[in-house]
Amino acid sequence: MSGDSLIDTTPAPPPAGPRARRRAPPGAPARPPRPVRPLDRWLVSLVRKGLGPLPARMVLWDGSVWPLDTEPREPVADLVMRDRRALFGLVRHPSLSFGESYMTGGIEVRGDLLAFLEAVYRRWEHTPYAGRPRKPWKLASGNTVRAARENVHHHYDLGNEFYRLWLDRELLYTCAYYPTPAATLDEAQVEKMEQVCRKLRLRAGERVIEAGCGWGSLALYMARTRGVTVRACNLSREQIRYAQERARAEGLADRVEFVEDDYRNMKGAYDVFVSVGMLEHVGAAHYAALGELIDRCLARERGRGLLHFIGRDRPGELNPWIRKRIFPGAYPPTLREVLASILEPWRFSVLDVENMRLHYARTLGHWRERFEVAASRVAAMFDDNFVRTWRLYLAGSQASFTTGYMQLFQLTFARTGDNDVACTRAELYR
Repeated sequence: MSGDSLIDTTPAPPPAGPRARRRAPPGAPARPPRPVRPLDRWLVSLVRKGLGPLPARMVLWDGSVWPLDTEPREPVADLVMRDRRALFGLVRHPSLSFGESYMTGGIEVRGDLLAFLEAVYRRWEHTPYAGRPRKPWKLASGNTVRAARENVHHHYDLGNEFYRLWLDRELLYTCAYYPTPAATLDEAQVEKMEQVCRKLRLRAGERVIEAGCGWGSLALYMARTRGVTVRACNLSREQIRYAQERARAEGLADRVEFVEDDYRNMKGAYDVFVSVGMLEHVGAAHYAALGELIDRCLARERGRGLLHFIGRDRPGELNPWIRKRIFPGAYPPTLREVLASILEPWRFSVLDVENMRLHYARTLGHWRERFEVAASRVAAMFDDNFVRTWRLYLAGSQASFTTGYMQLFQLTFARTGDNDVACTRAELYR
């Protein structure tokens, strides 16, 4: 979704001064809802014209119901508007205001939230709100080392206990790989790590550099199963401490080094570069720096690597509410942007590209199920607004992958002229 204006949809504070409205005493009956006026009916018509048709109904604060569809089909959800502010936000800047109002309770979705969001994503490119995206290099251009640290802290340092409630036992916060429809989340995440190792053709004794290592599971898996040494970096203090403690507990501290630092500061010579779920946080303005780092660190003869990232088919902004509340500074690139800015200038050859978006949709489905089971505990750790924020984020992310609005690319590359490559994919799917 995109937009170029910002509407503050948080509830307004009570007016100050002698004319301030008096608060009702405890136990007093609730004030009746404000009547719907011609202005409100006009705003509803604009929503129906701008966003519709959608298989949903809008329910205003007085209980009146307004279909958003033009076809005789069963609505998947009711969009309940608590006040005029939320309704106006949907007209002015829907991609931001919907999230803000849902987060604070100004909008409630009664019914199938996922199906409603899928309908919105399928419709979005045909609405006047989609517009033309800003130039890619202007998006997330401010991801300096300091800004990147602040962005990581905003999301990844919410507490390990929070993520333990709904991630798999390895604490992998990236797309899993499902070898069969019946695979569990835990099985699929292990299979994803195995797939990464196979695609990289890791050999005992090789040196690996990992940019953005999360809680360290992949680095430890590579060292444990392939006999490589790994230097992994991350800006999240909580994640790095957890990874370091786990490396010591598993007796791998001499083969896996976890460093709390920005990828741009990494030094040394390595055989393999790997990044899983980090490229989305780099920003198009910094792709050249990442490409230079990869070229500087990788061996000239048989250097190779893997990039696993959320992307898009065409350049476009990340949903502004997601950028504001969930992933500040994030930008999902297209394959063309990655190739042109990161790989081509340094004469790397692309070996394989796999689109795993449906695997990510299933991963997010498992995360959502676990999150809802733990919702009361999450509310106790934070508050109800936080629960609604993450409920919308997880559901919206799943919808973006099921509809193809977002993609999940896994790309392998090597030095130009390296002939030590697999001739078939048989080894990947044995």
